[in-house]
Amino acid sequence: MALDPTIRLLLDAAIAAGRPALHTLSPVDARTMMRDTRAPIQGPILDTVAQEDRKIPGPSGEIPVRIYRPKAAAADARLPILVFFHGGGWVIGDIETHHTVCQRFAQDGNLLVVSVDYRLAPEHRYPAAVDDCWAATQWVAANAASIGGDASKLAVGGDSAGGNLAAIVSLLARDAGAPKIGFQCLIYPAVDALANTGSMARNAEGYLLTTAAMKYFYDHYAPNPADRADWRCSPLRAATLAGVAPAMVITAGFDPLRDEGADYARRLAADGVRVEYVEFGSLIHGFFGMPGVLPQARRGITTAAQAIREALGG
Repeated sequence: MALDPTIRLLLDAAIAAGRPALHTLSPVDARTMMRDTRAPIQGPILDTVAQEDRKIPGPSGEIPVRIYRPKAAAADARLPILVFFHGGGWVIGDIETHHTVCQRFAQDGNLLVVSVDYRLAPEHRYPAAVDDCWAATQWVAANAASIGGDASKLAVGGDSAGGNLAAIVSLLARDAGAPKIGFQCLIYPAVDALANTGSMARNAEGYLLTTAAMKYFYDHYAPNPADRADWRCSPLRAATLAGVAPAMVITAGFDPLRDEGADYARRLAADGVRVEYVEFGSLIHGFFGMPGVLPQARRGITTAAQAIREALGG
């Protein structure tokens, strides 16, 4: 399948602008570049969704979260909940870089969305992000009613590193027996820190996310090779995925992570987990963050949001 022409234009524009390769920047500068370049392609801020910023208890201090609720929902309605973990290689990204994505999830699925601003590497290495996301999910489940959500209808999701964290939280919840997670939405997830796949070689450079960038992210997040082999860093390496929440796994054709995402979907199915696999063959990693310029991004978010709603019985 050919690369989408709009994606080609965006990639050419980045080259023409002389944008530095992410892996050549410091984490601080890389975070700034992501915020600056993401804003124009996210699209307009929606006026159909209310939001509230607050801080919740975490394992090493308070965790900032942003709670989204469709304005059309009845004031007393207890909505299905999506706990969302942003992407950015555990090093970059935050609530703001994924603001309109979360707005669209809330609007398109009629969901209560809780976006988690977990700690980033290298200031906070593995497993800090895991610990924060697990603590946030437990807090949301315990406090669902007070924020307008239904704890019996709980999903987790995220893109890229956020997809990694959602998969891991689903495994942690299975092993702990609670909270009950009804669905996991994994958007081009990074699920194997030791991956050496065909798509890693095929899409090594030229499509926004590069294999050099993935090395940069893992070197900052989990520099210890033993940590990378642990399932709490590489959920594809868990002994079994049996018993985790039903899933939707979304990948992009021109993405170094394409094959490991597809492998995770196959593992889920082989271990008896209901899974829907969706590939956007002409797109690249990060396309969910482009709803302002890419119709397929808007369609992808809507598809995922409605799948979550249906799975939770909303």
